[in-house]
Amino acid sequence: MELSAVLTPAREGGYVAFNPETGTATQGETVEEALANLAEATRLYLEEFPMNITFRVLLATFQIPEYLNYP
Repeated sequence: MELSAVLTPAREGGYVAFNPETGTATQGETVEEALANLAEATRLYLEEFPMNITFRVLLATFQIPEYLNYP
């Protein structure tokens, strides 16, 4: 089963990984570790809460022109 992962840098270092199809999230020190941890967390979640995932996530970006970057 191929699922989606969204990774963002964590403030304390490493990465936070999120799977939008199931809502599972985890973290890891490297991208590889975060993805491995997410795969394990998602597998355990699906064992407990089986789902028939029939959609693919569409990742898009958008802009907020009036956003001020405060320190």
